[in-house]
This record gives sequence, C-alpha cells and structure tokens, in this order.
Amino acid sequence: MLVIAELKLSFTLELVLQAVDRAAVADQVWLAVRASSRGRDRDSRVRALCRRLGFGLLRVPPRGDAEVLAEPGAWHPRTNTRRRRAVLNEHAARQGDPSPGGTRAVPVMTAYRQEALAIAAALRDGPQRPRDLAAKTPRAAAILQRDVYGWFTRVSHGLYALSPVGGDALAAFDSVKPDALSPIAAGQAESVDPRF
Repeated sequence: MLVIAELKLSFTLELVLQAVDRAAVADQVWLAVRASSRGRDRDSRVRALCRRLGFGLLRVPPRGDAEVLAEPGAWHPRTNTRRRRAVLNEHAARQGDPSPGGTRAVPVMTAYRQEALAIAAALRDGPQRPRDLAAKTPRAAAILQRDVYGWFTRVSHGLYALSPVGGDALAAFDSVKPDALSPIAAGQAESVDPRF
C-alpha cells in the first residue's frame, strides 16, 4: 500500500493541487498542516473538502501527536432531501428565467418575488382583498400579511394597497412584466421560500 503525505505550514490551494496530483499514484493521500488557533485547519469546510476528495487531513501541533481531522477514503454524499426539495420547488415555481447570469447588485428574481410583483401589479389599480388576488397566486394572503419587501400597506381589515416602495419596485422590475406571469399552482406555491 502506497501512502503519500503532503506537509505544509497552512492549508492552501497549492496543497490541494499537489494532493490531487499524488492521488493518481497513491492508495491514500494525507494532507498535514501546522495547527493554528485561527487557521484553515479549524474550518469545517476544509474537512468537508478533504472528505469529498478522499484525502486524509492531519493537524500537527508544535509538540505532541498529530490530530486526525478527516480520514482518507471514498466519500458518498448524503442527500439533504429537504434542501433538494426546496431547490426543485423553487425552480418549478419560477416563471421563465428572469435572473440573467453575470449581473451584480441586482436582486435575484425568485418565485416568491415574482408572486409579490404579480400582486403589486394588481394593486396598482387600487386596494384589494387577498381573496381577490388568489387568481394571481394562492399565497396572496400570506405574502400580503408577511410583507417581506415592504411593498404593501394594510388599508383596513383585509384590504391592502401598494406602498410607495412597492411602486418603486414595480418600476425597477419593469422588464419582468408581472402582469404576464401565469398563476402559480397551489401545490407549488406552498413550498416557495422567499430566501431563494
């Protein structure tokens, strides 16, 4: 069995690249870095990266024994079904592809934002009740009550209007054409998360 250890003072990209080169000839590859109080060896993402690449990771203190942070070997990821379902539901609920790649300082157009824009466009004509907006999205009541973006104002019990911030948002997202968005199916709407 051929075991290769790459030793460095700190965890760097160069160390990982050297380990990848060694993996072609070795049965096991170990990365060893000097122990530090605030270095990358303390970062859980570094351990996760080593596991995914199949490398072992050692933290070596100035005195004493080295500490094994990750064992080498084949890594089989465990699927996070809740996060996977949330991502799939988000993409199923989006209308088109409204977030072009390579843009900076522009909010991501999520399905939740699309629903809120459709409601805002409907409220442009005047105050309405959530049940009147159910044709736009079954979650109209929840979106209006939660008011994540500050786009809506409660006029009276069960009656909502567009706030000045909502009017500005409609102008800013003019290219999205919220009036043209097709209603989101009830099954999809339940799982749309505004964080995406």
